[in-house]
Amino acid sequence: MSIWEAVLLGVVQGLTEFLPVSSSGHLVVGQALLGIELPGVAFEVAVHFATLVSVLVAYRRRVGALMRGSVRLDPGTWRYLGLIALANVPAAAVYFLLGDVVEAAFETPAAAGVAFLVTGGVLWSARAAMRRATPKPGPLSGVRGPGVAMLIGVAQAFALLPGISRSGSTVVAALWLGVESDDAAEFSFLMSVPAILGAALLQLVDAGTTAPALGTAPLAFAAVAAATTGLVAIRIFLAALRARSFHRFAPYPWVLGLLFLGYLWIG
Repeated sequence: MSIWEAVLLGVVQGLTEFLPVSSSGHLVVGQALLGIELPGVAFEVAVHFATLVSVLVAYRRRVGALMRGSVRLDPGTWRYLGLIALANVPAAAVYFLLGDVVEAAFETPAAAGVAFLVTGGVLWSARAAMRRATPKPGPLSGVRGPGVAMLIGVAQAFALLPGISRSGSTVVAALWLGVESDDAAEFSFLMSVPAILGAALLQLVDAGTTAPALGTAPLAFAAVAAATTGLVAIRIFLAALRARSFHRFAPYPWVLGLLFLGYLWIG
C-alpha cells in the first residue's frame, strides 16, 4: 500500500468513524474499489488508535472532569462511568459469541451495501426522534438509568456489522429514548473510547506481526490523517445535531449503498 492510499483510507476512516455513515462499511467499499487487500489488522489498529485520540481531544474537558471525579470518588462520576461500561456489554457479548458471523460479514461486500440502506433509515428517523428529546436535566448525563444505557449499547452492538453506523445508531437510539441531543452525542462518543480501545488491544498482537508488510510510513500517515479528520467529523456531527438537521445525513448512505450494490452486481 502506498502512502497516498494510506492517507486516503485514513481520511475515510477519520471522517466516517464519527459522521453517521459507518467507517467499517467505507473501508469495505474503499478496499473493493481500490483493489486493496490489507494484510492482517495493523492498519485497522493504527487508525482506531488515531480516532480514539480524536475523541479524547474533542472531549478533553469532560474526560478531565471524569478523571478528577473518579479520583475524588464522586458518586455522579462513578455512576456515569458505570453507565458507559454497561453500554459496552452488548457489543462485547456479540463480539465474543458471534465473532465469526461478524467476520463473515466483512468478507461479504454486499452485506455492507445492504447495511448502508439500513443506516439511512435509522438516520432519517432522527427527525421524529428529536421531538422526543427532553431538556437537559442538570449536571448529570441525560442517559438516566441502566436500562437506557443498555439499549444504547444494543444499538452499538448492531454497528459491529460493516455499513451500520456506530455513532448514528447509538445517537438515534438515545434520541428515541428521550435523551437530549448534546447528551446523546457525548455519551455516544465517550462510550466509544472503551469500545475502540478494547477492539484495538485485542488485535494488537496480530497487528505487530503484520505491520512490517504495510510499512511504518503508510501506517503513520494513515493515523495522522484519521486523527485530524476525526476531530473535524466530530465537530460537523455536533453542529448537525444542534441544528436539528441530523436526518439530512440519510440520503448519503442510501445512495452509497445502492451504487455499491450496483457496482457489485455489474462486476
